[in-house]
Parts: sequence; C-alpha cells; structure tokens
Amino acid sequence: MKFSTKAIHAGQGADPATGATIVPIYQTSTYTQDAVGEHKGFDYSRTVNPTRIALEAQLAALESAEYGSAFASGMAATAAVLNILSAGDHVVVTDDLYGGTYRLFSRVLSRYGLEFTYVDMADLNAVRAAIKPNTKMFWIETPTNPLLKLIDIRAICALRDAAPGSIVVVDNTFASPYFQQPVALGADVVVHSTTKYIGGHSDVVGGAALTSNKDLYEIVKFHQNAVGGVPGPNDAWLTMRGAKTLALRMREHAKNAQAVAEFLEAHDEVDRVYYPGLPSHPQHELAKRQMSGFGGMVSFTLKGPEQRAIDFANRMHYFSLAESLGGVESLICHPARMTHGSIPKEEREKRGVTDGLLRLSVGIEDIDDLLADLSQAIDAVKARPNTGTLETLRR
Repeated sequence: MKFSTKAIHAGQGADPATGATIVPIYQTSTYTQDAVGEHKGFDYSRTVNPTRIALEAQLAALESAEYGSAFASGMAATAAVLNILSAGDHVVVTDDLYGGTYRLFSRVLSRYGLEFTYVDMADLNAVRAAIKPNTKMFWIETPTNPLLKLIDIRAICALRDAAPGSIVVVDNTFASPYFQQPVALGADVVVHSTTKYIGGHSDVVGGAALTSNKDLYEIVKFHQNAVGGVPGPNDAWLTMRGAKTLALRMREHAKNAQAVAEFLEAHDEVDRVYYPGLPSHPQHELAKRQMSGFGGMVSFTLKGPEQRAIDFANRMHYFSLAESLGGVESLICHPARMTHGSIPKEEREKRGVTDGLLRLSVGIEDIDDLLADLSQAIDAVKARPNTGTLETLRR
C-alpha cells in the first residue's frame, strides 16, 4: 500500500456497528460491559478508544512502523518516550532543538535523575565523545528546529554499538513521514507533534510515538495509560482527517518553501538562509539521500541590526506572527522570543538562535502572494532600518 492510500485507509475501515465509511467520533468516557470482566475490548477511554485506535493505526502505517501511540500533545509523546529510561540513565541530545523539549529535559526530567548532554550531532566525533557508560538514548531532531541542520540517522544508529542497550529516537515533526522515514533508516522510535504537518490545519493539538519494537511499544503504551496524556476522540478524529491529505499538502509546502528560500537567498538585504533544499546548505547532499523532499520550513537572518527582524515580522500580511508550524497558512516566528524563549540567551546564541533569526512555516497559499509579502516587508525595513526594538514584538 502506497503512502497516500495508507493515509486514507489504514486503520479506517467501515464502522462495524453502522457501516459508516468515516470512523465515528466515539465521544464516550466509559463502556457498558456485558458482565464483570466481559466487554468488547473497551472499558475506559483513557485506556482505549475506537477513534484513537484508528488514528494510531493510521500514523503507524504512515511511518512504516508496526505500533502507534497517540497523545494529547507532542510534549506528552516526548515525555512518554523518555519514560523508557530510568534514573541514572544518560541521553545524548541534538543541541539545536525545540525549546519545549529543552525545557522538559533540563528543568523537569533532570530533576528525576536523567542526565542530558547536548552536542552538534552533525559532528559524529562529538557524538562519540559524548557517549558514557550509562548512555541509553540518542535524541535526534532532523531537520533541526530552528536552524534546519541535518543529522545522519543511519550514522547515529551505527553508534548504538558504542552504547550497549541504547536506542535512537527521532523527532520527525519538521520533515513529516511523507518526506522522511526514520524507522526505515534504523531508528527505534519516532516522535511527532501531530499539531504540525500531520494535523495540518492549526485546529488541534496532539502528538504520537511510533515504533516497530514491541517491547518499547509496551513501555510507551503503559505510560500512555498510567500518566494519561491522551487525546480526546474529537482531537483524534481531527488529526486523522488532517493526515489524509498529508501527501498533497507536503508537496505544496515544499514547492513554496523552495521558492521562498531561493527568493531570500538572492536578495541583497538577506544575510543567510537556512533551507536543506538549497545547494548552499552544508548538508544538502545528506538531505537528498535521507529525505524525499526538503519540507516547508525556512529560517533566515537579515543584514543589519538584529532589531530589523522584529520590524520585519511585524510587517507581514500573509505570514501570521504566531508560534507553531505546519498548517496550511503561512506563519512567521521569532524563535528567540517565542518557540525557544525557554532556552537561556547565552545557550541560544551559542547554538545560533540569535535575536536576528526568523523562522517561516511556508504555507500552501499562492506563491506569488507569499513572495510579494516578503518583498514588501524587506522594502519596509530597508527604508526604516532602525525601527522596531526587541520589546515591540507582539505576541
């Protein structure tokens, strides 16, 4: 079964009770049992719900994985996967990563005895040097958020031999399962914020963890139920509906993002563009090997004072100033003040997340309108180079 067919059919057969073609929203918290200990496989919706089961089967199929677990958010999925570990275990982490993940690792899980080392995982020697006798997990984002660095998934998986008993986890949110298949490249677990490209319409928050390792699945599933960070049936249904058009949307996102990246790179007022689809990207060749497309995310910096980034963000019309990404509409974000604000300034800047960096989630609007919007904003800040301060960023 090909990707687009999986998106529409995997886990989504006709409803056995009514024959409904579309999986119903089973809006129930509990289920009537025939007798004590006798039921139809459903007892309580935190544990299991038919709508959520359909979503989990769909997402697992899209990642070419055997098992799926859906969560109420990407962070809930991340926390459940980290529950595979125990106090005293060590994790090697991509140094350029989502601020919410950094916050969870550094301010929550480190208090419970987990140890984290942040390294540039594009540098395999740095990864090897970070491995300790208690290393049990490699946590990868690729492409990274927000600098769009590529991590060689196969190469990191090969390092598991240096850390016996370790696993490789890939946050595949930026690429989506349409453009990248980490399980096929050797990863043990794949995590998504389904809020983003999989849901695709900025109307539902969710997360998922996918794997083909039954033992790891059982651990994640246990914590899904025990901790309870599950999506409601309506959220599961919305995510499932969004995922059906993932292939169509990702092709448009990538086409528009390529055009935006090329436009920005050619502009005299732009200092640097981060997009793996550009030949100038330092890991462009890896992106071509590891991904089937380059995605819809573009980051860049303007020339001149960093305050120009704030002025630019405030002047966009079709790129809404907002957190999140992956919806059909275009968004612009100032990572240092928004998505990565939980990372200390010194740490952010050391990793390249400066106050001058802007991140675009390129939507599927007409590309001529998007390029015109970027052009008018650049012209505006060029004409008024000193306007805007870091205090005027509206949220």
